[in-house]
Formats: sequence, C-alpha cells, structure tokens
Amino acid sequence: MGAAGEDDRMDLIPQARLVRTEGGSVELGSRVRLEAGAGAEGAARWMRTVLAPALGVDFDADADGPAVRLAVDPDLGPEAYRLTVTPDGVRLTGGDAQGVFWGTQTVRQLLAPAAYRRAPSPGAAPWTLPVCDIADRPRFHWRGFMLDVARHFMPKDGVLRHLDLMAAHKLNVLHLHLTDDQGWRPEITRYPRLTEVGAWRHRTKVGLKESPLWDERPHGGYYTQDDLREIVAYAGSRHITVVPEIDIPGHSQAAIAAYPELGNSDVVDTAALPVLDHWGVNPNVLAPTEATLRFYEGVLTELLDIFPGTFVHIGGDECPKEQWRASPTAQARIAELGVRDEDGLQSALIRHFDRWLADRGRRLIGWDEILEGGLAPGAAVSSWQGYAGGVAAAKAGHDVVMCPQSQVYLDWRQAPGADEPVPIAHVRTLEDVYRFEPVPAELTAAEAEHVIGTQANVWTEVLDSPRAVDYAVYPRLAALAEVAWSPLPPPAERDWAGFEARMRTHYARLDALGVEYRPPGGPRPWQRRPGVLGRPSEGPPPIV
Repeated sequence: MGAAGEDDRMDLIPQARLVRTEGGSVELGSRVRLEAGAGAEGAARWMRTVLAPALGVDFDADADGPAVRLAVDPDLGPEAYRLTVTPDGVRLTGGDAQGVFWGTQTVRQLLAPAAYRRAPSPGAAPWTLPVCDIADRPRFHWRGFMLDVARHFMPKDGVLRHLDLMAAHKLNVLHLHLTDDQGWRPEITRYPRLTEVGAWRHRTKVGLKESPLWDERPHGGYYTQDDLREIVAYAGSRHITVVPEIDIPGHSQAAIAAYPELGNSDVVDTAALPVLDHWGVNPNVLAPTEATLRFYEGVLTELLDIFPGTFVHIGGDECPKEQWRASPTAQARIAELGVRDEDGLQSALIRHFDRWLADRGRRLIGWDEILEGGLAPGAAVSSWQGYAGGVAAAKAGHDVVMCPQSQVYLDWRQAPGADEPVPIAHVRTLEDVYRFEPVPAELTAAEAEHVIGTQANVWTEVLDSPRAVDYAVYPRLAALAEVAWSPLPPPAERDWAGFEARMRTHYARLDALGVEYRPPGGPRPWQRRPGVLGRPSEGPPPIV
C-alpha cells in the first residue's frame, strides 16, 4: 500500500481511475451497520446475500461501530462510483444503481481473497479495509463476454456461475450464443421440435476435422423459458444485460433438422439432415422464403418476452451461398426483391429483421458479414474478422462492438507449447489480450464514439466441459475486463509488469472462486488433452 496521497492501485482488477491512500485500516466486526439510500437497495441486497456469508459478518441496520453507507448521486454519471474508507466506516456513492454495485465489487477486492469464498474459515483474522479514497467509472458502456452454449451445452447453474464471475470483473453484457448447427438451446413453445429434435445430436467430433476421434454419447440440453427468465433476472440483479443470439440465415442446421421446410429443400433433402455432429462452416442454410421469415418472427416474439435488453443478435456470419445459387426458389426471391445477388438477398433478410425489431423498440446486432450487400439502417456490428468491418461500420455511423478474433477469441491457444490442450489458431497470451486496443487509430473522434464497447468471445467446439471453458477464459478475461473498464494508455505503453504483479493477488481470488484457470507456468496435468488434434497456426495472427 502506498503512502498518503500516492496513486496506489492496491491490486485492483480492473484498475481504478483514481486511488488515494491515507495509511491505516478499519476493522470490520462481526456485525456491521449497513445503510442503503434510494437506488442502492440492490447493492445492499447483494452484500447481505453474497458478501456477508463469505465474511461471516452480519450486515445489521442497528449494529454499532463502523458503518457501510450506500447512496446514489446522479451527478457522478452513469456507472461511476466514489468509495471512501475512513476509520468511521465506508461511504460508497454511485452515479446510479449500477455504479453502487460496481463499487461493492471494489470493496470485495479491497478485502483479502478469502472474501471470494462462500463461507469463512474458522479462526480467520478479522476483516479489514484500507483507509482510502477511490473515484472510478468505466471507459465503455458495453463490456462483454460471449459464451457459446450451442456447440457444447452448459447447464443453467454454469451460466449463473459465469454471471457471478463477470460481475466480479465489472463486465456487464453476457452475449449468449444460443443456436447453431450443432444444437438449439432456447425453448420455443410454438415450435416444440426445436428442442425435442434440435437440442440433441447423436455423437460429437472430439477436436476439429483433422481429429479421427469421436464421442459416441448423445449430447444436448436446452433451457426452458423459466430457466432463461431466471438467467435474465439473476444477471439483472448484477447489472448485467443478456443479449440472446439466434443465428440467421447460416449456422442453422439444428433448426432445419427439427423443421426441414426451413431449409433449401429444392436443392437438398432437408428431411434427411440431422443435427450436425462436427464443426466448421456448413452449407445447409435457411431458405430465404416468407415462411422462414414468419417462423423466425415467431421465435423472436417469444424471446423478446424473456430478454428485455435493447439488443438482439441475429448472427449473420459464415453463410455460404452455394445452395441459394442452385435454388430456383432463392433465385426467384432475388428477382422478387430486386436485389443484385445472393449477398443482397442476405442483406434483405437482415434488413427485414432490423425493421421488425425496431418496430418493437429493439435493435439488431450481427457479426460483420451483415455488412455484405449493404448494412441495415439501425443495425450494430460485432466486428470479429478483424478491425476492418468495425471501422467501415463506424465510419458509416453504425455502432460497433469490437471483438476481433486475432485479439480476443479466448478459444485460441494461450502458448506455443505442446502441452496446450487442443491448440487452436494463433497464440494469444494474457499479455496479448492486455495490449488489445478496441478503438482503431484511423477513426476520427466522432467515429470512435460509435465503438460502444468490446467483448471477448469463447467458442466451445473443443471446450466440452466447464473445466475446459474455465481454462480457456481465465485469466485472459480479467485482462479484457481491464481493457474495457480502465482508461489505459496505447498498447505499447501499458504497464504489463504492473498488471502481472496485480494478477498475483487476483489468481488467489480466482482460486477462492473455484476457477480452474490456466496457471502462468502452463497447464496442469489434468488440463492437457494429449492426442486430441487442434489446428494451430504459426506466426503472429493477421490484424485486419
């Protein structure tokens, strides 16, 4: 801890904007007075239900001694907070309810890593907080994590656990990838076969296509609508928005397996298509018909009732056009709509759902392929193929979430060693993620305002268990959290040594949370996957 007035980060991750210490500490007793003003009730509830059991402390409105006082002052601004610890107790003021909540996450970090456990150890030393003054606010509004539950299903409790981990890192958007060729995960009551058929595959490729290995067990699962409402409510209590993704028009074979009329039946025998059991870009895409549009309007109607957030993700990526080129139905549709070609046809589909969502007070977001053929007027872009799509969208006045695969795809391998499990693509280390800059230098200040945030993506083709997801995601998501929250200098000037030093404390927090992260020295024996081929790439990844 620094001397009085020193700008000391106290191992906070993400790093706070301003930290001043005065020396000394305040000890929390077994009973602490907790006072919550209007707008701060949710943060107080979290402290009583999550933090109190970990500390073995009763937060009691009538307790004597140091008090924790929570309040809202809109003058601080959205999501900002001011935290002051004195010998008399704690004063935490947020610009809104979110700001108060993010401040409670900082309070937890100021305590020992054992504060991240679910119960205290017998005979543990008294809890103390350093005397300090912290002023903080986030750099980006969208601080996200994309979790693919379509390729390998993650039961509901696992999703709730990741929401807790996100909250601990001040991340506020869970992008939930719910459908793909290999599985359909949300219950849609008007189309029951989506989960009766589409949620299950007979077997699963182990590794990528180069691997000869198969898991012959059926794999699947789905979330009931009550499950999804619970996930949304749990996220909301942690000030996290859940953005659902329903893939249109590619990555749709699970839906076609359930309802063959959704596919290009004038080109292939869609009735014979199963839920896909292997990985890669798939030619079996949706038929661009009015019936398909009505079907997905029905899907989205039910999902809008569950997910209250502004954005709905419709995918739009990796849609091969071969079947449309061969399909008389698709070619007639191109003529009917008056578009130039198959790219224009995909653009017309995206524009349809852009209007449909806008009419219901929502906004469409899709992967950067939705730029092909012309971008829908209200659409936002998830820029994954590099920076180019995001730059083009921002220059055209569209909002962008920067998530280039070359920087923040967390399924990519973390080191060049042979021990890395199922090595995918180029090496992306913890330091690489820490040096990621979401705003491209070629944007003007006005254009840069359209970069509304950033997120890290984890695809689960080869991540077939919660332990494997933990290994891929952490600790790199902690670095992304700092990139998204903190006002860092340009990548080459970032204090990597300082971040690495702060991570030594943060690893202890992750240990307390039960996260099976990749250790700095490499995978533990049980984290390796000998004999399972990946697809490693040599050299530095291209930045496009």
